[in-house]
Amino acid sequence: MLVTIPLLFLFLGVLQVGFALHVRNTLTACAADGARLGADADRGPGDAQAAARACIDGALSARLVQSVSAGLEGGGTVMAVRVTATLPVLGPLGPAKAISVTGHAVEESAL
Repeated sequence: MLVTIPLLFLFLGVLQVGFALHVRNTLTACAADGARLGADADRGPGDAQAAARACIDGALSARLVQSVSAGLEGGGTVMAVRVTATLPVLGPLGPAKAISVTGHAVEESAL
């Protein structure tokens, strides 16, 4: 009994960290995918935003996402997609409840 309780908290802590890393990596990948699609020669920020949101909706719960925004940075040469979402917390000792990630891609130009 003396070992079980600390071991349970350790297990839940490792599970929470693993789950938070999974959510962060998935959001980062979706933001980068959206930025790459939006950086195509005939695409724009609206396409990047829609692609990132569709990727997130397919991989995670849509309830987690607070906002998805896209725009050009660096003088119009870099497409950036920023995703802000809440982290699902397993217990009261979890990480911060919000995360923000950004994906970038170099803007292509039509020849």
